[in-house]
Amino acid sequence: MLVNGEQRDTVAIMDRGFQYGDGLFETIEVRANQPIFLQQHLKRLNADSQRLYLPKLDLDLLRSEIQQLCQNAGHAVLKIIITRGSGGRGYRQPDVIQPTRILSLHPFPDYPQSYYSDGIVARVCQTRLGLNPDLAGMKHLNRLEQVMARAEWNDAAIQEGIMLDFNGRVIEGTMTNLFYVKNGELFTAPLNLCGIAGILRGWVFEQMPVMEHDFFIDDLCDADEIFVCNSVIGIWGIRELNGQIYSANKITQNLQLALENEKQKQVTYAI
Repeated sequence: MLVNGEQRDTVAIMDRGFQYGDGLFETIEVRANQPIFLQQHLKRLNADSQRLYLPKLDLDLLRSEIQQLCQNAGHAVLKIIITRGSGGRGYRQPDVIQPTRILSLHPFPDYPQSYYSDGIVARVCQTRLGLNPDLAGMKHLNRLEQVMARAEWNDAAIQEGIMLDFNGRVIEGTMTNLFYVKNGELFTAPLNLCGIAGILRGWVFEQMPVMEHDFFIDDLCDADEIFVCNSVIGIWGIRELNGQIYSANKITQNLQLALENEKQKQVTYAI
């Protein structure tokens, strides 16, 4: 773990990331010591830091620290946290902001192959996402809605929960973005009022046409395929949602194959 470039595992108690969730984070798959989609992650981190009025990030320094941490990582998960740094009690930010950057490596989750080949079981969460266009799409540190939603179930047979906003519109999973297929067309929710604009979500948009529109649980019940995605799990098809079984998965499988090819390409070119 690196904290402001030093190998340690503590931060100041007055750090605003701890006090207020005042910061951002990225979660990145590392494969063969190579951070996958690193350019896209750093681009989002930089853009969202500007939205939060954080000082300009030193991306060259971040890349150097990432390379240092990942040089013998093998297959792992890299987490990057940027906070506004330490400040006094109260919401007013310090006159001089000295951000805290935290880079940590974690074991890659041992997901069963069946999650990819057969799909997962999902449920609909009762916890709703609040609406805030100023924060929509951003991967900020305030993730209490997701924490509360994930606390709704302990059944190991259920791998993901689907979250709605306060108007009942389907937005995303607790840890994923969500897409559905109907008559060969791909749909997902707009993220102008809430939700996280994931890196894999952006990658899917580059692979085929995607229609953003407001939709509801009834639309998912009528879907041909549903899949969820994020930078660590990749793409999982949903085979069962609230007891309904989905058997079609052609587009999901095609995207899974394309994603695997892209990851292998990034590793090969890095070597």
